[in-house]
Amino acid sequence: DVQLVESGGGSALAGGSVRLSCTASGYTFNTYSWFRQAPGKEREGVAAIDTGDGSTYYADSVKGRFTIYRDSAKNTVYLQMNSLKLEDTGMYYCAAGTTSFCRGSYARGGSWAREYAWSYWGQGTQVTVS
Repeated sequence: DVQLVESGGGSALAGGSVRLSCTASGYTFNTYSWFRQAPGKEREGVAAIDTGDGSTYYADSVKGRFTIYRDSAKNTVYLQMNSLKLEDTGMYYCAAGTTSFCRGSYARGGSWAREYAWSYWGQGTQVTVS
């Protein structure tokens, strides 16, 4: 079975940093993403990576502050979150997929930020910025 397990969440001060990890088992994916959901809000795409062509995608709200990258040897994808803001608080979910919506022209058109593009999801890890 495919499993995605996130870790690294917790509390941080505004302006600080947190690094989230997502380790996949049962399959080796080339495309991953991170989504987040704040209380009372819909889940939104934060970042995605296509290790097939090296593309990365970011929500405007996190560009320049967050970095998504993958360690292929560990089958783990990371989200380095710097210069944290109060509005970064939320449950962060790792997702992986193999559909066309996760890569290429569809992803460049914004599909990476849509939940339907991703087939597998982790359980989430909470990040609280104060």
